Amino acid sequence: MTKHVSLILCFICATLTYAQKSLENTLKPTQDSIKKNEFVKHLGNGYLPTKYFNFDLRYLIKYNQFEGVRTGLGGTTNDKFSEKYRVNGYSVYGFRDARIKYSIGGGFRLAEKTNTWISLSYTDDLRETGSTKFLTDGRFFQFFEPRLLNIDLFHKLITKSINLEHQLSPKLFTGAEWTVSNIDPTYSYGYVLDNNIVNSFHLSTAKVSLQWNPFNKFEISGKKLKETKGYPQFSLQYTKSFKDVFKSDFNFSKLDFRTVYKTGNESNGVSEITLVSGITNGNTPLTHLYHAYPNNINKATIMQRFSVAGLNSFETMYFNEFFSDKFTTIQLKHYIKPINISEHYKPQVVLITRYAIGDIKQPELHQNVTFGSLKKGYTESGFEINKLFFGFGLSFTYRYGAYHLPEFSDNVAFKFTFNVSL
Repeated sequence: MTKHVSLILCFICATLTYAQKSLENTLKPTQDSIKKNEFVKHLGNGYLPTKYFNFDLRYLIKYNQFEGVRTGLGGTTNDKFSEKYRVNGYSVYGFRDARIKYSIGGGFRLAEKTNTWISLSYTDDLRETGSTKFLTDGRFFQFFEPRLLNIDLFHKLITKSINLEHQLSPKLFTGAEWTVSNIDPTYSYGYVLDNNIVNSFHLSTAKVSLQWNPFNKFEISGKKLKETKGYPQFSLQYTKSFKDVFKSDFNFSKLDFRTVYKTGNESNGVSEITLVSGITNGNTPLTHLYHAYPNNINKATIMQRFSVAGLNSFETMYFNEFFSDKFTTIQLKHYIKPINISEHYKPQVVLITRYAIGDIKQPELHQNVTFGSLKKGYTESGFEINKLFFGFGLSFTYRYGAYHLPEFSDNVAFKFTFNVSL
């Protein structure tokens, strides 16, 4: 595990070095016309821009417990190619499972004023079991995704989808999607459906998602409209699976909600509260249930579990320990004022408390897997010391309350953190 982490960190450093050199070359008027701030903005969003095509840095290299090293290429056309049409895709290869995954898609803009796009895509890839993503989530990029290193429960997913994006107002963004999927868990799993055990299955689902940011502020800077985030922010998503539509096996619904609130400022300290909640109704397979974003490896000692702390994950909760058909998590973070040691060295302490509660109605319907519920409430607290050395820091978290384990060391998560900003 340490070897793989080291390799990935070396690659990240090399990527940052390459990006810096590219930036220097980009700023030379005789070589490139892209301005410094525009290039940095692209790079911060995970893109390496060329004239008509932006390479997506998310697909260069990753690591997880099922695929091992995962590497490939991907990207999307940019506005210089067309402001009305876009083509995107990727292709990656996992060395451990020896399988190619890919996606191809495209879209066209229906209305410029409301930023309305309709898109089509075909994807053959993996997805983490129990994970949920909002359609309206903006693009999120990290050079290094710490939690991904330890995930081992995936399902194969072949999906055909049509997607609609629409800006109802500057503060309200909506998305809708229709998908037809073939799902095949990579682990031994069966769901008891109509007195039969289903091992792989088809789903036809519709999603509607809303992102409301009522306190965002807008101002004109030069010729561009500048947006400043305000809090709280709200996300809501409804998912419906239709049985017997395009051979779909399941009939269930899901409702997901998230809100984020921040107060304070970076110079004096910031407090952040994140609440996430979800509920399912009907026959829902494990692939579409909820976990609470665990990030602890099932190893015997603290140092064997030493890895990288995530951004919003439960660091002491073991992978695949809990699944729920309804759950709520709340996370409180307080970023203490950075310690001003020098102009370029300012470590920061972050105090953290996380709580999760949930339940599942009929766990016996899920065959060949063992997991618990969160009905008693799960609690962990700890702290991080970030930016100690080249973006690296340390994290310490302790598990207590109803799910406290008999051995003290099993309740402790000691990890390092990694924070890089451009």
